[in-house]
Amino acid sequence: MPPILPPLAGAECLEMQGQTEGGSSARRAKRQSFTKQSALDSDVASDDGSTNSNNISNNTSNDEDASTIAPSTPVPSLSSAESTLSLASDASSVDPASTLLMKELPWVPKVRQKDLETFLEHTRKKFVGFSIKDDLTTLIGLPKPIHESIKILKQHLYIPLSEVQIKIEDDIVKYPLSKKETNVPDTAAERLYRATLMQIPQFLIALLKLLLTSTPTAKPKTESINILCDVIPEEMPCSMVQTMKLGFDINRHKEMIVKAVSAILLLLLKHLKVNHIYQFEYICQNLVFSNCITVILKFFNHNILSHIQAKNTIPPLDFPTCVIGPQPELTADLFDVPETENYCWRNMFSSINLLRILNKLTKGKHARTMVLVAVKSAPILRKTLRVKQAMMQLYALKLLKLQTRYLGRQWRKSNMMAISAIYQRVRHRLNDDWAYGNEQETQTWDFQTEERALRNKIDLFNQRRYHRIAAAHANNNNTNNPANASTQNASANEFDFDSFTPLNNDLLTALSSNNNLGDQDLPEAFKRHYEEWLNDEVFNVEQQTDWDALLQPKSIVIY
Repeated sequence: MPPILPPLAGAECLEMQGQTEGGSSARRAKRQSFTKQSALDSDVASDDGSTNSNNISNNTSNDEDASTIAPSTPVPSLSSAESTLSLASDASSVDPASTLLMKELPWVPKVRQKDLETFLEHTRKKFVGFSIKDDLTTLIGLPKPIHESIKILKQHLYIPLSEVQIKIEDDIVKYPLSKKETNVPDTAAERLYRATLMQIPQFLIALLKLLLTSTPTAKPKTESINILCDVIPEEMPCSMVQTMKLGFDINRHKEMIVKAVSAILLLLLKHLKVNHIYQFEYICQNLVFSNCITVILKFFNHNILSHIQAKNTIPPLDFPTCVIGPQPELTADLFDVPETENYCWRNMFSSINLLRILNKLTKGKHARTMVLVAVKSAPILRKTLRVKQAMMQLYALKLLKLQTRYLGRQWRKSNMMAISAIYQRVRHRLNDDWAYGNEQETQTWDFQTEERALRNKIDLFNQRRYHRIAAAHANNNNTNNPANASTQNASANEFDFDSFTPLNNDLLTALSSNNNLGDQDLPEAFKRHYEEWLNDEVFNVEQQTDWDALLQPKSIVIY
């Protein structure tokens, strides 16, 4: 094979103009790129020893990566200025931004404030011998590499809205008199949560029942809700075409129910998380207690690829074809779906929604992550990776990343393709150790205590902000069921935040206030003896007070 040299890059040619000839030649020799032998042989065979400047520009512009430009035989007839201009024009045709983006990860790492505090605590105990609580700025006594590490961690520090809201709620509970929630934003999510607070568990259970009965693997004998009452006709079909149409309608009806339920749950979680974190956690906890995790995994525990590719549709009956022009007569030939798309967008949409719901329920919760491990969800989630859709694979990899440290070394060893995909596509923390479980993370957790502590915080939030709604609901239940009145009143008055409101004991401000007392606010004893008190103490001025009678003891009769 004849010796072939690769061409210069455009940046090197531009630098060559402003520098000396000796320095540029040495730098050019260092920056020459390597190419495969097959590419060189193909170029030599195609050129047959004759190459011109047009071939140079074509080979350069057709390649996507500037560092792997296919070389061609150098032409001695071109002058240095002409070759420089041609190479500079070829390099301008390659987008440097796209080349740079291909070499970077598609995500930026994040650092939680808790991770920064843990890192500072360990380094201070190691180098100084003590730790400083709630101090992220003092670095005295720490070596210089630790300073650079902390600087990088602070550059990628991310404080979500949920942590800010949790901090505000903790301050309100800790200082109920000085810290008060002055204004609650009247958003659509807030009005929805306020209106459905007392019935949220029942609503979520109803939605999950619909989702369970609409899964492709659901059996008719286990269905507790008749979801096909609007589809099945009163008279059974008698022809083959009507039977095929009924089968399509039943499957399409189930797909639409799954699509609607998954979209409702996802939108509810997303809007409530933006509105307030404890509203989001209340919905999530009710979903977890209603076995939402197992219901979603049951939905994916079948051939998900065939479910995505299912075509339960009849083109002449789809909108807007069904309302435009004359309608054709249904025949067996109309049921053949054209192969324009190899997937069903409705099933793809519902599958992605269910994966996102499962991710929101388990993210950052060790107890719920262990539920995924206990029900052996890793093989089920690996089946979803067969669907070549980027967003669906992303959320499946996120769920696998949550439980990787608990699955053991043998699972990681036999699933290196999934581990590599997680490294390439899922966002990582700078000090994330998800791929290996250390002793601190894999220790036994008291999951009931974790969920109970979260539930206590949610109850405090609901009682503080919505205690009037809870009291009104308890009063309605008392009128309907007097037997449980004492129990409901005790639970409603457990957190009486109105008792923390300070009273106005100043006489002048109390008399000058506009809140005048009515007759219904006065006690009955005062009303009964008011006229007698007026006659004795106010109108009867001439009568003098008998101080001796006041000093005499009076007998007290106890009835």
